[in-house]
Amino acid sequence: MFFFFSKILSFLFSPLSWILALLLFALFKKKAKTKRKFLLTAIIVFLFFSNQFIAAEFMRMWEPAHIEASDLNTQYDVAIVVGGGMVTYDAMHKDITFRNNTDRIMKTIHLYNQGKVDKILISGGSGSLNYRNMLEAPLLKSYFIENGIPSQDIWVDSVSYNTHENAVQCAKILNDSLPGGDYLLITSASHMRRTSACFREEGIVCDYYPVDFNTGKRNWFIINLLIPNLEALKMWKELIHEVSGYIVYAIAGYL
Repeated sequence: MFFFFSKILSFLFSPLSWILALLLFALFKKKAKTKRKFLLTAIIVFLFFSNQFIAAEFMRMWEPAHIEASDLNTQYDVAIVVGGGMVTYDAMHKDITFRNNTDRIMKTIHLYNQGKVDKILISGGSGSLNYRNMLEAPLLKSYFIENGIPSQDIWVDSVSYNTHENAVQCAKILNDSLPGGDYLLITSASHMRRTSACFREEGIVCDYYPVDFNTGKRNWFIINLLIPNLEALKMWKELIHEVSGYIVYAIAGYL
């Protein structure tokens, strides 16, 4: 139930949904003055949320500081990779298809090859409403094996469907297999606040390695400052999703 509720919230908290709602109100209102008000509001909302500079500034306040791999001085027993829409399986062509946030995959392989982590714990079931049997963690495990990581060094949680369950299931695996070890939590920068709080709530003490940053050096180019950009809308959707998710998790007692 919570899983479906989170998907509904994700739709309702999207700036595109707000703009669409304003346009629909304008369409069905009879008074011309009221129509203009809703249309003007829709335009203002669109211009604000499609501004790349504004979106990046708000996201920059949410994302944690960047950490270089060279700054990781601990030899970690386990790297915990939290899934979430990274891969899917193309049944027609019998191949893995990469989607979003694949830095989690590449950076984890890099850390393993550098000898900074001994084992990898992949956490992720299906985050899709349509394909509930398409489990992300086993797909990622097969990709890691193809890239030279031994099967015995890869642990899998394929039953979790959200961040709270990621933390719960990983805690069970770690407490059973390697309690009190040195753990490194790897997820996207925008997702790290909620993820790290969930793991702390489950008693898992770990260092954090945020990847997949949305922000970098400030871009003062005129196009970035003034011209609408659809990527800004996407960034806002991700930010609002994470902030609202953090609040909902706090209310639910997951943090």
